[in-house]
Amino acid sequence: MLIYKILLPAEWAEWEAAGRFEGSPFDHESGFIHCSSRAQVGATALGVFPDEPTLVIAAIDGDALGESVRWEESSDGGVFPHVYAPVPRDAVTAVYQVAGAAEVDKALPA
Repeated sequence: MLIYKILLPAEWAEWEAAGRFEGSPFDHESGFIHCSSRAQVGATALGVFPDEPTLVIAAIDGDALGESVRWEESSDGGVFPHVYAPVPRDAVTAVYQVAGAAEVDKALPA
């Protein structure tokens, strides 16, 4: 199953350079890497990154991450995929550069 990580362009550049992603500052505060399902990613982008001119969406093979992915309830009652380990670059199946949060759902395959 694919899960999605919303990134700022600089975060994606760091991920590519390092070959793995250990989380954003917010992820570090939370103790896990925040991700979304396909159904959630557009609303998440609008809620968290409404004013960012460019976003990068990484589609991640959640099955490749094994038990480090846990589907957990968030404060709004939704159940989101949280990753409790660094994500290797080779778990990323596709990368989408998107012109702002409002374009996320249009840019990703259904």
